[in-house]
Amino acid sequence: MTTLSVSTSSAASLRADALVVGVAKGPKGLVLAAGAEAVAEAFEGTLAEVLSTLGATGAEGEAVKVPAAAGLKAPLVLAVGLGDASEDGFAAEALRRAAGVAARTLAGVKKAALVLPAESAEEIEAVALGGLLGSYAFGAYKGENGKTPVGELVVLAPRKGSKDAKAAVDRAAALGEEMNRARDLVNTAPNDLNPKSFAAIAQAAGKEHGLKVEVLDEKALLKGGFGGILGVGVGSANPPRLVKVAYTHPKAKTSLAFIGKGITYDSGGISLKPAGHNETMKCDMSGAAAVFAAVVAAKRLGLQVNVTAWLALAENMPSGTATRPGDVLRMYGGKTVEVLNTDAEGRLVLADAIVRAGEENPDVIVDVATLTGAMVLALGTRTFGVMANNDELRTRLHETATAVGEQSWPMPLPADLRKGMVESTIADLANMGERMGGGLVAGLFLKEFVAEGIDWAHLDIAGPAFNEGGPFGYTPKGGTASAVRTLVRYAEDVAAGA
Repeated sequence: MTTLSVSTSSAASLRADALVVGVAKGPKGLVLAAGAEAVAEAFEGTLAEVLSTLGATGAEGEAVKVPAAAGLKAPLVLAVGLGDASEDGFAAEALRRAAGVAARTLAGVKKAALVLPAESAEEIEAVALGGLLGSYAFGAYKGENGKTPVGELVVLAPRKGSKDAKAAVDRAAALGEEMNRARDLVNTAPNDLNPKSFAAIAQAAGKEHGLKVEVLDEKALLKGGFGGILGVGVGSANPPRLVKVAYTHPKAKTSLAFIGKGITYDSGGISLKPAGHNETMKCDMSGAAAVFAAVVAAKRLGLQVNVTAWLALAENMPSGTATRPGDVLRMYGGKTVEVLNTDAEGRLVLADAIVRAGEENPDVIVDVATLTGAMVLALGTRTFGVMANNDELRTRLHETATAVGEQSWPMPLPADLRKGMVESTIADLANMGERMGGGLVAGLFLKEFVAEGIDWAHLDIAGPAFNEGGPFGYTPKGGTASAVRTLVRYAEDVAAGA
């Protein structure tokens, strides 16, 4: 695993296998970003010209290597693009992405120094987090042929404010390590990650970090009347679980409940998915992975807020015992749901968890789920949708996501779409409504289970949770840990009274 550290040494004197500098598009060509002065001096002012000759333009995502000049302790210089140059410096997200590109490019290197623009604590944290996320590699099944990540990343920072720099790197390490834990969970093969093994992982993390973990197995779920979770998991040889992971702070004034959809594999059940749609369905537990990572990160950061993660875990499989289209489930709390499509299962497990979480009277509930293909059609593969029963909360979460570099978009919950969902002739609700606006219908379904007086938001991360394309910036192929940064920053802001 890649380690992070901070140094106030000169780039020229630092012993490393590679020095990473930033370059940008200037009005008259390639320009070196702040922080690269000592490296440029070793090249006697020709570094920008050399990089331009090798094809560097400063565009985001670009990486160009050049042998180091005499006077540098490192043998290699890597220039990464930051985009357009600006007198106001570079946005934190540009720094994160550039550091991520650098870490991916330098896979296999033992030690690399990030000599990127990093004057403020925010910039230092951005560089450190981007580097750690970019160095991620999932090698559980690769053996000796697996890709080895960079061993150590050193963030160069100014001597002034070195304590703040250390704190910024430590925060990046805590957040990045938990995001990478979430990525590992999403990437793990479904024959190894099922509801029981996921619950065991949560219990181990709870023991390690001092979190209270409670697990309801299939017997406890049956006794408690969790018809949604049981209805989804009843067709599988791997029975479902509801896992509660609680972090409490003695001075907390606010309590947050984060609920995650944890379908460890989604075949669609009796409403079987067509060929070509099953291969990546191990990622249908990305919401549970995200809220799990967020609560552990909150504990590691010592946030002055109570955060409880609820992991609604089940495997959706077809069998002789599976729920059928037309069955009616009695949900936790008493509502009945007619199941018209067993592939609309995520809302069923979430509904049980939402009611259970509401019994503890949190100030806010936020659920996270790879819930609908309709949201991917609406927003693409890099943006998640935000819905809420409170416009202010919806706006706040969207703005929080933007602030931390996650793409999101506020979505409505139109009352007219509720009609088709509540027109079941034999139950209180149907788990399907109108086909058009399916992502919004799913949000409206969940809203039906939120207790009166509780602010609630729903993040549909179906698009960005799993990257089926090539890696970019600090985002790898596979699990991405979408929404973790948004949840953690939101908890931080609440803890700070913002």
